[in-house]
Order: sequence, then structure tokens, then C-alpha cells
Amino acid sequence: MRKWTGIAAGLVLACSAGQAMAAQPSEQQVRQLMEAVGMGKMLSQMNSQMAGVMAGALPCVPASYWQGFVDANATNQLIGRMVPVYQRHFTAEDVDGLLKFYRSPLGQKVITQMPATMAEGMQIGKQWGQERGKQMISQLQSQGTLNPQGQCPATGGAAKPAPAPAPKK
Repeated sequence: MRKWTGIAAGLVLACSAGQAMAAQPSEQQVRQLMEAVGMGKMLSQMNSQMAGVMAGALPCVPASYWQGFVDANATNQLIGRMVPVYQRHFTAEDVDGLLKFYRSPLGQKVITQMPATMAEGMQIGKQWGQERGKQMISQLQSQGTLNPQGQCPATGGAAKPAPAPAPKK
């Protein structure tokens, strides 16, 4: 019996150690994954959009500054900072599997269709949130918690959370 207990304990330890010692992906593996999913392109687009917003907010800054601000070096710096994050959360085996998936026809479809899918989902979420907000305001108005303008009646200001009820003795 002791023999079987020892073997079972050894197997449990071996399995646990195997999971804990799973190989961390190399920087090259992570960079390949980021390239496969188009991370550099996405980050460059985000950088350009951010520069466009900032240029609108700061019209005194010359356009030449923003052109220099949006460069490949900044994207590479960000990717370099993201590599350790992927290394902490994925094993080398995980990254290999992800690379196989994203290099497959289905993976490529996910990459090309996800932006449109997410944009549509965001619109649906926004619409749903607005509908829920209107329902909430209407319900609170019908209960007398808010006035017809959607404000707290006593203050005339924006709705504030009600104080917590006093503890019962």
C-alpha cells in the first residue's frame, strides 16, 4: 500500500511540476505571434488616430511634429514592452498553438473580421446601454426618486446616490 501511495504522490508531484515548469515562450515566438495577428499594424493605426485627436486638441502644434510622433520606432517600443506580458500569461506551447491558428485560413478570417465584428458589437452595446439607461430613469421617475428632468427632486441637481440606511439595532 505504501508503494502505491508513494507512486501516486510522485505522479501528482510530477504533473504539478510539469505545469509549473512549462516553457516560457521566447521573445522571438511572441514577436512572431504579434506579427501573425497584425499587432504592429493595429498599434500604428492607433498611434495615428491618437495623433489625429491630439492634433485637433492642440492646433498650435505643427503637423510635422505629429508626423514624427507617429513612427515605427514607437510601435516597436510598445511591442517590446508587451512581450513580457505575453511571456507571463502564455507558455511556449500556447504560443505555438496560437501561431498555428492565426496562420490558418480560419485564424486569418478572425483577424480580418474581428474589427468589423467588434465595431458592430460596440454599437449594439451602446444602443443597449442607452435603452437600459432610459428604462432606469423612467422607472426612477415613476417611483418619485427622480423628477421629470431626471434630477433628484430635493436638490434640483444631478442624481446622487441615496445614503445608506442606518443599521438596525
